[in-house]
Amino acid sequence: MNLVNRLRFHHWQTTFALVAVCLLLSSTRVVAADDWQTQVRTALDQHQIPAALSVVDHHLSETPGDMEAHTWRGRLLAWSGRWQEAEAEYHIVLDKFPNDVDVLTGLADVLLWQKEYPEALTVLEQARIAAPNDPEVLVRRARVLTLLQRKSEARAQFQAVLSFDPANRDAINGLADLTGTARYELRIGDETDFFNYTENAQVETATLTAHWNERWTTSFGISPYYLFGENAVKVWADASYRFHQNNWVRVLGAAANPQDVVPESEALIEYGHGFRFSNPFFQGLESSYQEHSLWYRGAKVLTLNTTQIVYLPKEWTWALSITGSRTQFVGEGSSWVPSGSTKVGFPIVRRISGNVLFAVGAENFAQVDQIGRLSARTYGGGLRYRFAESQDVTGFVARQDREYGQRQTSMGLSYGIRF
Repeated sequence: MNLVNRLRFHHWQTTFALVAVCLLLSSTRVVAADDWQTQVRTALDQHQIPAALSVVDHHLSETPGDMEAHTWRGRLLAWSGRWQEAEAEYHIVLDKFPNDVDVLTGLADVLLWQKEYPEALTVLEQARIAAPNDPEVLVRRARVLTLLQRKSEARAQFQAVLSFDPANRDAINGLADLTGTARYELRIGDETDFFNYTENAQVETATLTAHWNERWTTSFGISPYYLFGENAVKVWADASYRFHQNNWVRVLGAAANPQDVVPESEALIEYGHGFRFSNPFFQGLESSYQEHSLWYRGAKVLTLNTTQIVYLPKEWTWALSITGSRTQFVGEGSSWVPSGSTKVGFPIVRRISGNVLFAVGAENFAQVDQIGRLSARTYGGGLRYRFAESQDVTGFVARQDREYGQRQTSMGLSYGIRF
């Protein structure tokens, strides 16, 4: 091979080697990029948001211009409740990619959680221009319009989403929530109890609830009972007041005609507080405490109760209730009896939701044979069918196994309309 050919061959060898090195380095960077994102997702699968944030921070220290990493950092900071820092990260990305819909919706969520509703709406308008038919954007916009009390616009936006996505549960529930803000709700129900040791029992209930404004709610109800061969009629009224956005107090009073099967008078007071969580696993918590006094002919019952309701993703809920009850008979001593119950609620299909429950030692204090005694175990479940925006039917069935082989099976059905 002559000198010219050798030089040409050497030149091509050098070029090929440089290309191979570049491809190798590029491949290494891609693997590294995939690696840090894999680590982030693995940490999130284990509910370890701080660990995921550490991975992103380390990656940004080496590659500060990676906008994908800045997006992840904003998302993780938002889930950690560090909202102002999350805003700053999202703005870093939007300075370079102003029409990034994912980042715009993330920023809108942060503003929404801080109750900066007008600012959130402005960001969502920008996202809607970039993605006119994105249901995630449009549903968020409708929710913010609802919070701004622009309910007709919110209703139109939810309906627009359903026009091209009829099964969109967020839009369906959003419309239901708008309907749920109707001032009045009338509910009529009937429950039948079957016993293996005595005749069956029945109770009917009619309740009228009024939502006077965002703070005040009142309810009035009447329930005729037929229990253990006796007739009783109970009437009650309660009022609740919501203050400081997430706090409420409720009082109730009830009275019945003289008899031996239901309390002749009742008084209840409740205080509750709601918490909001900005993370993908727990969306909120409602915690309440109740003191309930019931006066029977010849006995007094006092119950102390605490209930926690956890709001989970995809419209699941979990409620846990613990009660201590003290029964005092005339001329006798008193004792405390603990009880507890848990209920899980979940969506099934469009317009239908369900729940299952379990209770142990739970007393309902509505039947004379249960005052002051353990009620053993209760199993049950229910369904709710919303067949119109303002109407629903709810049903339940429960079985209670008591001491001495006694059993009770309860079934109930109610109809509600809001107007």
